[in-house]
Amino acid sequence: MLHEVMEIRSEKKELDVKNLTTGEVFTDTYDKLVMTTGSWPIVPNIEGINQENILLSKNYGHAQMIIEKAKEAKKIAVIGAGYIGVELVEAFQQYGKDVTLIDASDRILNKYLDKEFTDPVETEFENRGVKLALEQTVKKFEGKDGKVNKVITDKSSYDVDLVVLCVGFKPNTFLLEGQVEMMPNGAIKVDEYMRTSNEDILAAGDSCAIHYNPTGQTQYIPLATNAVRMGTLVARNLVSKSIRYMGTQGTSGLHLYDLSMASTGLTATSAAAQGIEVDHVIVRETDRPGFMPTTEDVLFKLTFNPKTRVILGAQVLSKADMTQSINTMSVAIQNKMTVEELGFVDFFFQPHFNKPWNILNQAALAAL
Repeated sequence: MLHEVMEIRSEKKELDVKNLTTGEVFTDTYDKLVMTTGSWPIVPNIEGINQENILLSKNYGHAQMIIEKAKEAKKIAVIGAGYIGVELVEAFQQYGKDVTLIDASDRILNKYLDKEFTDPVETEFENRGVKLALEQTVKKFEGKDGKVNKVITDKSSYDVDLVVLCVGFKPNTFLLEGQVEMMPNGAIKVDEYMRTSNEDILAAGDSCAIHYNPTGQTQYIPLATNAVRMGTLVARNLVSKSIRYMGTQGTSGLHLYDLSMASTGLTATSAAAQGIEVDHVIVRETDRPGFMPTTEDVLFKLTFNPKTRVILGAQVLSKADMTQSINTMSVAIQNKMTVEELGFVDFFFQPHFNKPWNILNQAALAAL
């Protein structure tokens, strides 16, 4: 701990290390090197961004700083409408703050959910007084005495006491630049045993690109679930090839107010962005039979290959917690299941929990 690696020379298996307590710099050597340097928030080059009260949200230290600064702030702008951004907006709104959510996209959470799912979440925000400043790009931060007080976008301006940047992450991999294969964004490429293009350097976590099963391509998907799996696999495969990585579906979930949502694999939006032809069905159902004392509406979407009928993605939204259905769909995608197979899978029925035809069956049958 408290030692910073300054440089890696992989051809010599050497690294220069600085003792942060004493300032001493020394050279160390390795047989195998494991890189788990993670990611770091993207900080856009915007005029005035270095002013006080413009914060990042990545680690525990950032969280403590946000909590402290938010105590005094009345007007808060969150820039970036991904998972971290919308969760901060919910927290600030419930904390009684005047909140503005700014994003260049035309809707929130567009990397994870299609419009049918983000519309009701946006409505929830607006009903609680959150300002959604969508399709807007931040051009400038203005301030007084070095402290931010205004966010200027290409369409409007917003008075603020506090700004939190949540515009995404980049791999923290500069130490290995030019020494192992990387994607254009700097994500380290690894094989199914977590080895880089240098067999004595292994890598895991947000610093890496991963194999994305729905497309068969290498993609950058920084998620904690991917990171812990890859880290465990590094340990398993450090000495010799032991357990291979099965790839990922990018499965994730979110709870905002009383809505539970989750997704896995390709959405119609992400498929279109990658030029992949998909078909889909949408099922609007209740979580259990109508004769039960209470029911909740469920929105479910299934995405599949129109030619092979192989399942490529799924999304769910409900006030009932239906999110575990998306874990089941992740298994289906990983195992290249078709809609015909999913339609007749054996799921249990008990009216307290579900219907005789499980919603996954129903979606697949609709696809038929």
